[in-house]
Amino acid sequence: MIKVNHIFDKIISLENLFLAWHEFKRGKRKKKDVIAFEFSLEDNIFRLHWLLKNNYYRHGKYQSFSIRDPKPRTIHKASVRDRVLHHAVFRILYPAFDPVFISDSYSCRLNKGTHRGVARLEQFAKRAGGHYRKNCFILKCDIAKFFASINHDILKNLIRRRISDSRVLDLVDIIIDSYNNENLETQKGVPLGNLTSQLFANIYLDELDKFIKHRFKVRFYLRYTDDFIIVHSDKNYLKGLISEIVNFSRQELKLDLHPEKVTIRKLRQGIDFLGYVTLPHYRVLRTKTKRRMFRKLGFRLAQLSAGEISDKAFEQVMQSYLGILSHCSSWKLKQKLKKFEVLV
Repeated sequence: MIKVNHIFDKIISLENLFLAWHEFKRGKRKKKDVIAFEFSLEDNIFRLHWLLKNNYYRHGKYQSFSIRDPKPRTIHKASVRDRVLHHAVFRILYPAFDPVFISDSYSCRLNKGTHRGVARLEQFAKRAGGHYRKNCFILKCDIAKFFASINHDILKNLIRRRISDSRVLDLVDIIIDSYNNENLETQKGVPLGNLTSQLFANIYLDELDKFIKHRFKVRFYLRYTDDFIIVHSDKNYLKGLISEIVNFSRQELKLDLHPEKVTIRKLRQGIDFLGYVTLPHYRVLRTKTKRRMFRKLGFRLAQLSAGEISDKAFEQVMQSYLGILSHCSSWKLKQKLKKFEVLV
């Protein structure tokens, strides 16, 4: 693998830091900490640049809070200054790593995403099942507590395979080691709230991607974050892969598959993946996603009636859901959705 060098100055350049700020602030302009940072923007950016250039930069502490997305998750939020730096690092490191990733990983990458991942699953199923004329089986796996289980030493070594700039590596180590949790003594975990964590996740699991693709010559494999799928016409072939994947994940990456989320299903039973259920010839919206959508719409409608949000804001929510439905068979759902518009 060709190594990338001499990029530290690009990361800490004033141009890159200001571009990182503009990317970071999107959708956050009304946040108090963002407003405070922007009030002295030039001073803050120049100060960050000086600290980085002179090796005085130290990562700050995190604030933690819980969300439902839709399952409960703990988010660790860094300071605005540190998050701007995360964006600056991501802007330079992403182009260095993205070309070496397999094509069929779809999380946090340009021109990828959930809808393309679902479309690719559909394409794989069609090809593996002989245009739906024969059986098609899907092995679906999920890694248990993935972000909390990422081993710092393994992650750093993987980054060093691609990056040789010692100052960049020192900076990346600072970001990785900034996360303090209950696993501090074992140096595990990256925070969900960091943009860099999305890149670190792809770097980490690219090892698993290539093990599956190259060791077993698997044609129909795709991954989104810590969920991955293998499509094949032979159920026993898929069964035989499970122990190999489990062993590699444990021995090389210190990861465990979630025991209750390793399944093999026929395509005609429906494959629940990335918010949709894929079946032969069509796909539908996942039931949980459907319920959550109408629950949120009811909440937004109540806000609109109370004058807490504008007509425009409510319409934006409606259009976002109609966009989700445009990727599946959803005529009845669209009619139900339009009834909310009548109430406005």
